[in-house]
Amino acid sequence: MNNNAPTFAKQDSLKFFRTLNSRVNNYFKENNIQKTGNWKLYLKTIILFSVFLAPYFLILTLGMPFWAHLLLTIVMGIGMAGVGMNVMHDGNHGSYSNRTWVNKFMGGTIYVLAGNVYNWQVQHNVLHHTYTNIPGHDEDLDAGRVIRFTKDAKWYNFHRFQQYYSVFLYGLLTFNWAITTDFKQMRSYLKRKLSYGEAKSPKILWTTLIITKVIYVSIWIVLPIVIGITWWKVLIGFFVMHYTAGLILSVVFQLAHVVEETTNPSPNELGEMDNTWAIHQLFTTTNFAPKNKIVNWYTGGLNHQIEHHIFPNISHVHYGKIASIVKETAQECNLPYYEYKTMRSAVIAHFKHLKELGMKPELT
Repeated sequence: MNNNAPTFAKQDSLKFFRTLNSRVNNYFKENNIQKTGNWKLYLKTIILFSVFLAPYFLILTLGMPFWAHLLLTIVMGIGMAGVGMNVMHDGNHGSYSNRTWVNKFMGGTIYVLAGNVYNWQVQHNVLHHTYTNIPGHDEDLDAGRVIRFTKDAKWYNFHRFQQYYSVFLYGLLTFNWAITTDFKQMRSYLKRKLSYGEAKSPKILWTTLIITKVIYVSIWIVLPIVIGITWWKVLIGFFVMHYTAGLILSVVFQLAHVVEETTNPSPNELGEMDNTWAIHQLFTTTNFAPKNKIVNWYTGGLNHQIEHHIFPNISHVHYGKIASIVKETAQECNLPYYEYKTMRSAVIAHFKHLKELGMKPELT
């Protein structure tokens, strides 16, 4: 990171993370299990890729009315989001497998989802996970002018309606990946000399980006047109697939960090944060629907954001088990552990918070 990045306190309640880390390690040791993925994740991978790709092959091989075509692209979007949250996510965190090459391969599935490994690892693993909810450093809080996610962001008159229009913009997430975001991010990250792990040559990174984008467009747009599907049907289907995936991913992401309970702390004049990194995660992250098996399965454990942020190198298939350890340890140390019991309550809380952030600052 650059020299302006915040530094976290070192002596603030170190007992919490030491105790928690010891207890979690003992859980895996006593149960003789790996921290990485297991057969449940491998089976899920097959299922989600089938949901994502099977409709694509049906569209290519079967003649069907346009309404059926659109329904299948919606199913593809659901599968696309699922692959991103479960397979790609664990792979790029190095938690899918204890084999490096498997993690790289699974992390590389982001290319089929229209993204880029380098950009995602910098934006997510480095900026978001290290500087969670810190304005100016966590890019997940930056929606440009159109949505105000923090009180630090400049207020515009149209923000009064953001609780209504934001959900429509959320669907553009992965569509923007496909056409503009990756190019903007790579230019920015390389200029700032950001990297995750071993730094790669800019020439290699740019070449990889361009080649993978060409292949992506060839698979999802050119090939269907070449085999005879009307071009406007292909483009509409492509957009619907992305809009479905983007809407799902955006909502899941926002429920964990943009709600009333979570804070947006900033460093002091010396660039120092008040809390240690682990405690910082507790104040800036919340769980939702922790007991909902469907939500837990489909979101790749992203409803257990607290566990994921403190232990990003542990596969999400274990979060349900270690959640009680994290919660108990936090309570023992008089630290927060935010969670919404249901998905519905979390969604309501998010849009209520957007409404509050959309009010003119002088009136709040």
